[in-house]
Amino acid sequence: MSNNSYQAVMDRKNKIVQDSLKINYEDFKLSDVAFDYERMMSEVGYSIDEMIEIQSALGVGNTPIVELKNITALSRKYAAPGKGARIFVKDEAANASGSFKDRRASVSCYHAKKLGYKGVVTATSGNYGAAVASHAAKLGLKCIVVQECFDSKGKGQPEIVEKARKCEALGAEVVQLTVGPELFYQFLQIVEQTGYFNASLYTPFGIAGVETLGYEIVKQFDREVGKQPDVVVATNAGGGNLTGTARGMIKAGNTTTKIVAASVDLTGLHMASDGDFNRKSFTTGHTGFGVPFTTGPDRSDVPRSAARPLRYMDRYVTMSQGEVFYVTEMLANLEGLEKGPAGNTSLAAAFAIAQEMDEDQIILVQETEYTGAGKTVQPQLSFARDNGIDIHFGNPRDEQPGVSIVLPDSPKSIEIKDVDLEKLRHSAIRNAIKGIERELTKEELAYLAEEINGTVEDVIKHIEQLKK
Repeated sequence: MSNNSYQAVMDRKNKIVQDSLKINYEDFKLSDVAFDYERMMSEVGYSIDEMIEIQSALGVGNTPIVELKNITALSRKYAAPGKGARIFVKDEAANASGSFKDRRASVSCYHAKKLGYKGVVTATSGNYGAAVASHAAKLGLKCIVVQECFDSKGKGQPEIVEKARKCEALGAEVVQLTVGPELFYQFLQIVEQTGYFNASLYTPFGIAGVETLGYEIVKQFDREVGKQPDVVVATNAGGGNLTGTARGMIKAGNTTTKIVAASVDLTGLHMASDGDFNRKSFTTGHTGFGVPFTTGPDRSDVPRSAARPLRYMDRYVTMSQGEVFYVTEMLANLEGLEKGPAGNTSLAAAFAIAQEMDEDQIILVQETEYTGAGKTVQPQLSFARDNGIDIHFGNPRDEQPGVSIVLPDSPKSIEIKDVDLEKLRHSAIRNAIKGIERELTKEELAYLAEEINGTVEDVIKHIEQLKK
């Protein structure tokens, strides 16, 4: 019988992951610093056309692009003369389970079925679990979703509880845990004991599945609009959304559109803290995941994450919780589209960024998500109030995560806050070379340059700063 103590399971994690994916991550290792990212991505084994075909058969993809004419008009009201780009959204809520994560799940579940696995397991708080459950059901696979759901008092955040209900409705077994380090431990145990496929968010299959989203954007804008978006805004948490979309756009021939990451600012709240767990009103798309996964992507549940957003990011902005709630209502009231919070994080950013751009330019929010009881504005605000959060109208810049939610007193108050990309790049390099005392090779310097979307000279500059 296996030793199932925490340390023993952690010591076996690489073998567990290898057995559950049929991928040996050691094959991609180039050194203690570098690995062959593109070779790892090639393990997917499906062309973009093959993935489109797989997804189409499962009710995924070919989602519409929608111009938000009323929101564009409102944005222009606060912009300088001649400013105010056209705002579009890609309506990913039209996918089978209601979010872009159907793209990740469909390829993972298809591959699991192809390899002969009887079931799939994933660790996620939300939409991805529903997507995996949906496609597992279609393909006749068992599905287990492992979810951090409650604090130590047994109180569940409404959005997470809502997502658990959806996973169960789609036939999944949901293992609900309190917040803390046991999530990955429990996940690995279940994968090992069941022999099921590891449908992690961060495998090559999960990221490649999102490439069809970026690919579709390019083709649709060519066909339906006649020009490409100048800016695409992607909500950023673990980084797979932005990574897959950018890679898909590049595969479709678009290398000029600027890619902007957007997260809800939850500075000061710790995501693994029992006390902070229910003091936040956003369970994904926030800085608590977005910043650490950007600067250290391999903190995920696989040895090497395929989500590496810093490679593709041209800008990173944050919005307040109150601004995203406000824009959620704006979308429903002005455009008749009721959508969940994740995509509306990007929409809040797009509303402000559009005012920097010319009227003949285009900014695209590249995803929407379904909404439902617990994910909508009123349950979230009621839950926040019950947890002692002060909620009022005013200047969103005065908001303190975990203390207050400040709803904008006017659309004019919606503003972006830029994250310093140079600081993120510096942190990424520091994390990548931690414990390395020797001089880096040319191969390693080139790898790090790709990791930070920069040059070898940039990498050398950051390393010299770290030595001071």
